[in-house]
Amino acid sequence: MPSPFLFAIILSYVVFFAGIVVEGAGVGDMVSYWFDGFWAFLEFAMQMVLILMTGFVIAYHPRVNDGIKRLTQVPSTGRQAVVMVGVFSMAIAWIHWGFSLILGAIFAREMGETAVENDIDVHYPLLCVAGYMGLGLTWHWGLSGSAPLLLATEGNEFIELGVIDSIVSTTQTIFNPYALILTSLSIVYAAVMLFFLSPAPQRSRSIRDYLSAEELDEEDDTSDEDVDSDAQTPAERIDNSRILGGVIGLTGVIYVAYLFATQGLDALNLNVVNFGFLFIGLAIYTQPAVYRARFGEAATAATGIILLFPFFAGIQGMMNASGLSTRLAETLLSVSTPETFPVIAWVTGSIVNLFVPSGGGEWIVLGPSVIQAAQELGIPVGQATIAYAVGDAHTNLLNPFWAIPLLAITGLKAREMFGYAVAMLLLLIPFLTIVLLVLPY
Repeated sequence: MPSPFLFAIILSYVVFFAGIVVEGAGVGDMVSYWFDGFWAFLEFAMQMVLILMTGFVIAYHPRVNDGIKRLTQVPSTGRQAVVMVGVFSMAIAWIHWGFSLILGAIFAREMGETAVENDIDVHYPLLCVAGYMGLGLTWHWGLSGSAPLLLATEGNEFIELGVIDSIVSTTQTIFNPYALILTSLSIVYAAVMLFFLSPAPQRSRSIRDYLSAEELDEEDDTSDEDVDSDAQTPAERIDNSRILGGVIGLTGVIYVAYLFATQGLDALNLNVVNFGFLFIGLAIYTQPAVYRARFGEAATAATGIILLFPFFAGIQGMMNASGLSTRLAETLLSVSTPETFPVIAWVTGSIVNLFVPSGGGEWIVLGPSVIQAAQELGIPVGQATIAYAVGDAHTNLLNPFWAIPLLAITGLKAREMFGYAVAMLLLLIPFLTIVLLVLPY
């Protein structure tokens, strides 16, 4: 598939010409709308960068890796291994999608290696798809979901645009029974599908069929966590001080606990999530120099967000100012009823996610239209947001954008695992259609 950056450029042209042809806007006007919107979401882009990087850093902590290795000893069959990795990935994604993105891949690889050691036949490509299921299903309903957290953040862009009058708290989205039931049912169904997708032992291909002995023997270098040495200069001792890092890290964690103790679940928003995971990571690593080094390693994973989000903002600027967003909302209204709107929102999100493979970026483009249509139909904004989020996550199983870190960690090529990813995508369609139609608001 073409790169996501190319999709962002192509979609910019599509929206540009649509504004001219459909809405009658002038060429100069559309360029002006594009420019005005281009930098409108820098704060949101930085929030998304931090979500990814804080999850990346925590996932690579040595103690986290040790816990993962112990978990790999639990399954006794290949099917159990696949289901365990899948459920783990989906559950962790609900907590933090950046955490799941990395940890799901690490868990899949470690499970593949342990299976070989314990003489368990497990199909490695399906194991890796299981490690990706968090990004392919549950992440956008959870504690780091871009759309619900953006709506819960004071002074967010949607309030400034006049789409909503005030924040939509996470008790109306993430912690609403509608979202919690949807998440639970989806994890159970996906786990069953992973179980039945698992090939028979004689047809399974192990990790050794995809990685060389040298690659399997490679160990992550985590020795830099303990860099204390008598040879250090005074400045180096300060830079590696566990007291300085640990105290400020613990202070941040305590403050987040205080926010939840005083405000309850309504305290959750993008800033609180990022603040919490930033200082949880520092409290775990304690040494500022080591924490900074880990962030440097995580930076490459965030390059797509940094590059693409200004283009997504420019696209939304053209859609809003030209009237395309209103027309899209009217189109959604024309084909929706209160009963079918969740399915329509899911399908719309699924299609656009192929071109804007970022939950936050897609919500920038689609959010105003989805919310406007929901309000016209009398559907709570929180439930409409969760229904949209189904589609955003679902087609991640087809778009390889977020699978790049997983492919790098597991050593697979995209073509070796995406057949199973597409199979899961197709198997989810009847389930999601039914549950979105019958699950009451």
